[in-house]
Amino acid sequence: MQSSIFNVLTWAKPPVTLLAPPFHTFPSLLIIAPRRKLKYNNNFKRRTKKEGNYHRSRSGSRGGIYRAMPCSSIVTTDNTCADVGGGGEENGRFRKFKLNHSTFLASLMPKKEIGADRFIEAHPFYDGRGALIAIFDSGVDPAAAGLQLTSDGKPKILDVIDCTGSGDVDTSKVVKADGDGRIRGASGASLFVSSSWKNPSGEWHVGYKLVYELFTNSLTSRLKKERKKKWDEKNQEEIAKAVMHLDKFKQKHTKVEDPKLKDLQNRIDVLRNQADTYDDKGPVIDAVVWHDGEVWRAALDTQSLEDDTKSGKLADFVPLTNYRIERKYGVFSKLDACTFVVNVYDEGNILSIVTDSSPHGTHVAGIAAAFHPQEPLLNGVAPGAQLISCKIGDSRLGSMETGTGLTRALIAAVEHKCDLINMSYGEPTLLPDYGRFVDLVNEVVNEHRLIFVSSAGNSGPALSTVGAPGGTSSSIIGVGAYVSPAMAAGAHSVVEPPAEGLEYTWSSRGPTADGDLGVCISAPGGAVAPVPTWTLQGRMLMNGTSMASPSACGGIALLISAMKAEGITVSPYSVRKALENTSIPVGGLPEDKLTTGQGLMQVDKAYEYIQKSQDFPCVWYQIKIHQSGKSTPTSRGIYLRESTACQHSTEWAVQIEPKFHEGASKLDELVPFEECIELHSSDNAVLRVPEYLLLTHNGRTFNIIVDPMNLRDGLHYYEVYGIDCKAPWRGPLFRIPITITKPKAVMNRPPLISFSRMSFLPGHIERRYIEVPLGASWVEATIRTSGFDTTRRFFIDTIQICPLRRPIKLERVMTFSSPTAKSFAFPVVGGQTMELAIAQFWSSGMGSHETTIVDFEIVFHGIGVNRTEVVLDGSEAPIRIEAEALLASEKLAPTAVLNKIRVPYRPIEAKLCTLPSNRDKLPSGKQILALTLTYKFKLEDGAEVKPHIPLLNNRIYDTKFESQFYMISDTNKRVYAMGDCYPKSSKLIKGEYTLQLYLRHDNVQYLEKMKQLVLFLERNMEEKRGAY
Repeated sequence: MQSSIFNVLTWAKPPVTLLAPPFHTFPSLLIIAPRRKLKYNNNFKRRTKKEGNYHRSRSGSRGGIYRAMPCSSIVTTDNTCADVGGGGEENGRFRKFKLNHSTFLASLMPKKEIGADRFIEAHPFYDGRGALIAIFDSGVDPAAAGLQLTSDGKPKILDVIDCTGSGDVDTSKVVKADGDGRIRGASGASLFVSSSWKNPSGEWHVGYKLVYELFTNSLTSRLKKERKKKWDEKNQEEIAKAVMHLDKFKQKHTKVEDPKLKDLQNRIDVLRNQADTYDDKGPVIDAVVWHDGEVWRAALDTQSLEDDTKSGKLADFVPLTNYRIERKYGVFSKLDACTFVVNVYDEGNILSIVTDSSPHGTHVAGIAAAFHPQEPLLNGVAPGAQLISCKIGDSRLGSMETGTGLTRALIAAVEHKCDLINMSYGEPTLLPDYGRFVDLVNEVVNEHRLIFVSSAGNSGPALSTVGAPGGTSSSIIGVGAYVSPAMAAGAHSVVEPPAEGLEYTWSSRGPTADGDLGVCISAPGGAVAPVPTWTLQGRMLMNGTSMASPSACGGIALLISAMKAEGITVSPYSVRKALENTSIPVGGLPEDKLTTGQGLMQVDKAYEYIQKSQDFPCVWYQIKIHQSGKSTPTSRGIYLRESTACQHSTEWAVQIEPKFHEGASKLDELVPFEECIELHSSDNAVLRVPEYLLLTHNGRTFNIIVDPMNLRDGLHYYEVYGIDCKAPWRGPLFRIPITITKPKAVMNRPPLISFSRMSFLPGHIERRYIEVPLGASWVEATIRTSGFDTTRRFFIDTIQICPLRRPIKLERVMTFSSPTAKSFAFPVVGGQTMELAIAQFWSSGMGSHETTIVDFEIVFHGIGVNRTEVVLDGSEAPIRIEAEALLASEKLAPTAVLNKIRVPYRPIEAKLCTLPSNRDKLPSGKQILALTLTYKFKLEDGAEVKPHIPLLNNRIYDTKFESQFYMISDTNKRVYAMGDCYPKSSKLIKGEYTLQLYLRHDNVQYLEKMKQLVLFLERNMEEKRGAY
């Protein structure tokens, strides 16, 4: 095999985002990127009918061995989990059933699975009333079905905010109207203001916006197609008229050189050429802002959007004010059917026109709280709850979240005194439970008592795939995606639904890199819910952990509704403990917790737990672990992944520290706090722990001995948990997850490993752990399938976790229409454990009862080089590249590719300012600061250019900087490109350009250090290749 080892310039890959789900035809998603990015994929999973029928255990080693794992005694009378096979009827299991009209509708908006329907039936006035949810997403359409009123007649949506700034219009220019009420708009158009509008000052703030900047790509595409069709019709009419005029002229004039004849012919040519050069940049809308003596108001001139020239005039616009004041919205035109609201900031100098950046946010809001009085089966989980919409998906970036949007959303949630936050967004991270956003979330949860719920991610089935922030942050309830038989039969319309509920194949798995469980609980991960009016439909099927999160959030809103009505103190600590200790386990193996968390949440049982435990302190037990005798960083769990860690026993120091909410009374709460804890291990042969622990407010430390030496190869999961000696019914007060992946060594030479006769049914997953030989750098893999008739689809994931790097992951989806073999190659890192996860989609092969047989073979190859990237700066002597093959003889064909050049720039100007508006004032009272760095560059020829900032790029959550955003413009201030931490290449023509980089933080010292930040511009070159 040939290998290119001289990759002269290797640059950052495109962003891998997770969270945001799909449309009907593409069933899954969480949040945006390759395969499980904001791509809409068909990711499916199903478990076999009985766990004991597996050909092998999911670790490939233990068959049907079960170990006792803790759950609440409210569910069972002892500390072992009953009905671990899937929760019986309570988790939506049906052995034989048929849908009728009612059960079909109910399956489209699943509530039975989490006990929400039972809870509301028992407590009809605790349907979310009194609970306020902040939806951190792509924006919510206030005109969407079911999002106007609550079940008790109150306004459903209290505020709609664009936290990203993508809809901001600069309205700092002030003009006066003449005697006829005419003003000059910012676009240059002559506009008339209505005489009925009150404006005591006589000052009109004007601005303009290209309307396509406010629309989603799909809406823009539809509008362009419809506008192009109308334009073509008019153009053809003009061509026909011109041809007719030319024919008439020729009939009347015989003189060939007549100038008018030439003009008529040129007109036809111009009209025909217009079709080839047609480029629809979109209509321009003028905006006018003024103060009517009481509030700021805004009006738009949308004539350019209308077919009728008499429609869309500024003077005919019904003025709007900030949505939270009057809760009114507008529609741009009948053509787009796009709803918008407005908010005015900075004393009229900024107008925010708020639209959604995808249907995702409206769908999420509908799952949590939609109310359909005529179709109650399609209600959201908490129809009585109210909402605020915080748009964090930037329309300029294809709905990507930004640090600015996230921070402003948290500010808004606190300002509105929200009870809950739902965030169905996220992406991979290098450092779990770390970063500026995580710090702010901790403050919001611990000081302001908001309950933060978020999707775990759509990057399964491999382990350690949970995304940030939902699956990696201790203060956030991370939710996995579950599918019930009813959902499969109804929403997904499968031929034969599974016998019991299970997690979707693509739902992300734990543990995190520092050993935390990752997934907290699970909830239904699919629904048919409302979507924005511009989609030209009322509701749509989407599925992903993006849907599971609002399902769980709606369930928690029911609990909050009941707690407020009954006078029970609402705390994220007590609510989370109730959810975890009353969830129904999904799956029969201990390691299934890495997939489903503590299980499928149950609202009714959680409320019983809350009622019974309301007199206990609201405490979160912070866990910090480090290996005894080593200066390793602290972790939240124990994760033994590499072979060296499994060859001897290890001792771990565990610090348990009770955390109270900010403002807790020192004398009444902290001093009296004392708990006698009985410590338990789920397997005493592997884990040794003390028997008891006396815990006070200042915390305690104890040791754990982990002995993995006698374990077989494969995956093993255990827990150490603490039980209140005086109230064992409370279940575990804290859990310490211990995950061990014992890899199989590759002993053959040449290095080859194979796994034969693996049996698959829909949803089954096989995991293998391999110690990649030292010196290996890539793999040739072959998968062979047999034993089936209908088409089969498989996920094939591999993942390696290396120090100070994001997980190295391969994702493949393979479809087999008939038994065959397929081969592929991928890179690996020698000396690190690799997980191989093979999963048959949960819905693939349903209706066919044949078992699929899979054989998988891996051949390791390796050519080691001392440097894979060479930077040529003209000052060095010839560079020596050394290559060696440590595993076997390899054919080497070195090539060097030079296709990019990177040029460093320093800013020519740095401006630091305090942001003036309240939307940039943190809950702590600190005002956020902004640093604007200006760079100048010149292109002698057109080129593709990509800005690169090594310190900041590719990091949203695991960074201490709040936000970054850049814009590239020419000397005429025309914007050519914009981006954030995931920069993209942009085609620029010859000329001079300005790049402005915006950084935000509330700490001036952080920003002062960035004033001389070096930025690199990567420019594509004509590829030059050299072979040796």
